[in-house]
Amino acid sequence: MRIISISLAALALASLAASPAEAGKKKRDVEREYYAPTVIAQPAAPQANGSIFQVSTGYTPLTSGARAGNVGDIITIVLVERTQATKSNSADTNRSGSIGLNPPTTGPLSKLFSASDVAMSGQNTFTGKGAATQSNALNGEITVTIAQVYPNGTMLVKGEKALTLNRGDEFIQISGLVRQADIGPDNRILSTRVADAKIIYTGKGEIARASRQGWLQRFFSMISPF
Repeated sequence: MRIISISLAALALASLAASPAEAGKKKRDVEREYYAPTVIAQPAAPQANGSIFQVSTGYTPLTSGARAGNVGDIITIVLVERTQATKSNSADTNRSGSIGLNPPTTGPLSKLFSASDVAMSGQNTFTGKGAATQSNALNGEITVTIAQVYPNGTMLVKGEKALTLNRGDEFIQISGLVRQADIGPDNRILSTRVADAKIIYTGKGEIARASRQGWLQRFFSMISPF
């Protein structure tokens, strides 16, 4: 029975040890599947609904030129993200006060008090100052596909760029909503024109590992009261 108990405990510990990696792997697979290129369904056979002009789902008017507008079309998003925030505050207070009484100089009480016994003074000073500055910038380009076209003409775009370098891998993922009117003639659009934009820039490899704290140091950082 002891051997069986030890074996079950070892299996439980092994499953607990493997679960985070499996969970992370599943999460990565779900993300890669979400940002994968949109698969274009096979169009249905056209129906004879006119003598010359045939209405079809892939119809694009001449006025729109070569602009992307259908599911599966390609759009290049120019990343021009730049944010900067600055905040500062300061406070300075000063308060002081004093009181003094002259003791009697004649009579029997003159020998009980001196000038220093009935003099009081106090002072309170506070000075505080705080400042915070943060800035971020992201430049580049990423080409995505149209995943869905809504009835009002707004389009959902999403895509991923994976770069394998000699010291690690870099991933850029983006998704959001765009208007066809904001797309240029060369099918390019600024990232500032993407609504509900979600931009993820991550990496893995020895460079990414070197820029992170070790697991034991992260543990002590979480429980440290300082």
